[in-house]
Amino acid sequence: MLELAGIIILGIIAQWVAWRFKLPAILPLILIGLLVGPIATLYTEDGRKLIEPIWNGQNGLFPGEGLYYFVSLAISIILFEGGLTLKRSEIRNVGPVITKLITLGSLVTFFGAGLAAHYIFGLSWQISFLFSALIIVTGPTVITPILRNIPLKKDVSAVLKWEGILIDPIGALAAVLVFEFISVGEGQGYTMTALVEFGKILLFGFTFGFTFAHALAFAIKRNFIPHYLLNVVSLSVVLLVFVESDLFAHESGLLAVVVMGMVMGNMDLPNIKELLYFKESLSVLLISILFILLAANINISDMELIYNWETLALFAVIVFLIRPIGVFLCAAGSNLKFNEKLFIGWVGPRGIVAAGIASLFGSKLLAKGESGAEYITPLVFMIVLGTVLLNATTARLFAKAVGVFLRKSEGILIIGASKVSRLIAEYLHKNSRHVVLIDNNRTNVDKAKNLGLEALNVNIYSDNLSDNIELNDVGYLMALTGNSDINQFAINRFRNQFGENGSFRLVNSDEMGDPENNPKEGLFSHTDDFIKLTEAARKYPSIHEIELKDQEQYEGLIEITKADEDIIPIFLKKPDGDLEIITSFSKDFSDVTEGYKLVYLGKMFDVDKTPSEVTVD
Repeated sequence: MLELAGIIILGIIAQWVAWRFKLPAILPLILIGLLVGPIATLYTEDGRKLIEPIWNGQNGLFPGEGLYYFVSLAISIILFEGGLTLKRSEIRNVGPVITKLITLGSLVTFFGAGLAAHYIFGLSWQISFLFSALIIVTGPTVITPILRNIPLKKDVSAVLKWEGILIDPIGALAAVLVFEFISVGEGQGYTMTALVEFGKILLFGFTFGFTFAHALAFAIKRNFIPHYLLNVVSLSVVLLVFVESDLFAHESGLLAVVVMGMVMGNMDLPNIKELLYFKESLSVLLISILFILLAANINISDMELIYNWETLALFAVIVFLIRPIGVFLCAAGSNLKFNEKLFIGWVGPRGIVAAGIASLFGSKLLAKGESGAEYITPLVFMIVLGTVLLNATTARLFAKAVGVFLRKSEGILIIGASKVSRLIAEYLHKNSRHVVLIDNNRTNVDKAKNLGLEALNVNIYSDNLSDNIELNDVGYLMALTGNSDINQFAINRFRNQFGENGSFRLVNSDEMGDPENNPKEGLFSHTDDFIKLTEAARKYPSIHEIELKDQEQYEGLIEITKADEDIIPIFLKKPDGDLEIITSFSKDFSDVTEGYKLVYLGKMFDVDKTPSEVTVD
């Protein structure tokens, strides 16, 4: 009982430490597992582990193959949750580099690491390629915390994020197939029997995953499942799919749950976000338990196996040679610059799928007496721990060194996706600014997406936007909703994270027209609130630019906009194209010269008049 409670407590402590010091959780989890596992034999009086995952006749948590059953079920839930996050629409937008990374890049890693393991460690071809299949994956659970704390160009972070999500099931499938070849081949090489098993894995994995995804979706849509049972029923169906598929084709369960997650994630289900939150919480708990258990299950003898120069050479070849070669091959001919390719080639930490499946397959092959199987688990854990430690400690410094670190975050986050927000976002997008709209109203979000804009359907009171690495280049925050409380909440909550260059909101009805009560974060003017902006956008849904000659003309135009409800100043455009947000302190700009432009919403100024005589149509 003490060991079980200790694993959960230590796991959550490790997750908190990772959050507090902005590290991937896998790092403290593995270190804790090693400290209470193999390393504990060096400092305990009786030379035993503080946590022994497998029953050894005296102590231990799981009898027989119980640990591996638990690992398999836990990984199935984690992979299902990963599948839920895959959206076809988002995949289509990330470009050909992602496609090449998860196909050509996977092959480069598979063959490159397999050759390296064979010639450096002298492992058999089967074991070498099982090892290389296991380290294909670059899990999102490890990459996301790293990228979240580094402001990067959107293209770079998107490539790394989507590679990590999409390559998880591909790496798992590759490892399963190689394992099947080894297990079924019985020393006869890649036999016809192994190929038949390969086909069975694909057939039953896709069939079970696709069928049960639609069956569960049908039950959810028809309200056959009460709301309070939705999450636990979904969990039980995932486990059922995994077990049933595995019975028909050994090791096909992992593919089945990934397919099930991907299919359901792309359906319009009413409670999909709630289901995803539940699975995320469950995945955090399972990951915490798994890594401690798997690391604790390693023995000192396993660590001694890889305590040599060959291990260092293998790690260096995989990290500093194979990964960069794969990235440069896949990014050839793309819009990515050399330094961006270099950074993507540097960041490639391995995660839970690699460690979990390695422990599972390594132990099974070891029990069968497969030569070299004892190297699988320690070598994969070495790659996982080494890459996580390397990237977690150097990614930020490396980003600065190669010049991909954004010195100033120019992206703009707009709270609210109403017609006014969409007009402003369209203008910003056309002027090469990264802009993201968020709204709790799905209709508004869909309208924004139809215009080719980035938009997220989220509730700022419940969603944790800090986890979204798509926003790591955002430095401006504009709250444009019709609810003054929401606008103020957004400013208070996200000012430090998304508003380093400025946080602004619309004035409310109490502040409007009262210069003495004018908030410094007020947007556009102190005479225009959400209602006036909406009305102006309804009558004149356009954004215009007017050339400026001097400061006097600028101030004169601002006075005209205050007197006319159908003209609202929003930006000051500099000669180099840079945009400055106009605040309710609109006279703060004192260096307006020829070449500047006033950007405004509503009806057009009469440009035929002289600057002092400008009126409105």
